[in-house]
Amino acid sequence: MNNHWIAIDWGTSNFRAFLMNHSQCIDTVNAHCGLLSVPDRQFDAALLPLIAPWLAQSPNLPLLMAGMVGSQQGWQEVPYVELPASGQRFAQQTAQVVTSWGSPCRIIAGACGVNAFGLPDVMRGEEIQLIGLAAQYPQERHLVILPGTHSKHATLEHDRILHFNTFMTGEIYAVMLNHSLLGKDLPEPCEDNPAFTLGVQNAQTAPYLSNALFSARTLKLSGAISAAQVASYLSGLLIGSELAALSETQAWIVGSPALSERYTRAASLLGITLTSVDGDSCFIHGMSKIYQSLDGAFA
Repeated sequence: MNNHWIAIDWGTSNFRAFLMNHSQCIDTVNAHCGLLSVPDRQFDAALLPLIAPWLAQSPNLPLLMAGMVGSQQGWQEVPYVELPASGQRFAQQTAQVVTSWGSPCRIIAGACGVNAFGLPDVMRGEEIQLIGLAAQYPQERHLVILPGTHSKHATLEHDRILHFNTFMTGEIYAVMLNHSLLGKDLPEPCEDNPAFTLGVQNAQTAPYLSNALFSARTLKLSGAISAAQVASYLSGLLIGSELAALSETQAWIVGSPALSERYTRAASLLGITLTSVDGDSCFIHGMSKIYQSLDGAFA
């Protein structure tokens, strides 16, 4: 197996690539070149210039990709792995795609299952971070928050993902600010901790989210919060509502430092302790574990 390879996280909005030497990341590329920005599904043509400097040194570097690139809207759909499942199971369910320059390329499946409320749920990309977390911090059980556009709360036992719940926290925040009456005529949002704290607290006293959201308007009308504080209040309200679903007072959080800090701050107000781990580190560890499990798939 090639010691140098490329791990790729290709989502709907963003693209990240990691040049790997064994399990060590030696270079990265980040671009706002998500799947939705690729014209006419020309993924091969979109990918090549992003990793061309690495290919100039080694033209046929193996590629291992995860995320929405394996969805119906992606390069090639890879059927979901049904939970519970370990990293080894995901390594067994990859799809091969052909690149015009000759690099062998495989796409990893996402995960599907039934959530705690009996509803179907899916993820693509976060399962890699969960596998990587378990590899870095092995223990009998993990309760994990993966914040983002569609935040996930997942449970692992050893290295097996058992189940998860999805919360549309990030997407609701964006929709409320950009496409609803609540965000109309607001100034550029800035971080305001008192407004954020009020939102977290009000999410506990007004537990029905569609009711609580309207308070972003009424509190502004009454002068309790200013127009400049609305975004922070909404953020606190949505994160506070999401965290109210946790059944335990300790959990891991895997994500970007900025978003993890916001969740940690909200959690502390609710008596919840979150242990933060960098999302890129978990992704790299997860991809490395799967790459090593692929045996001769890239031969």
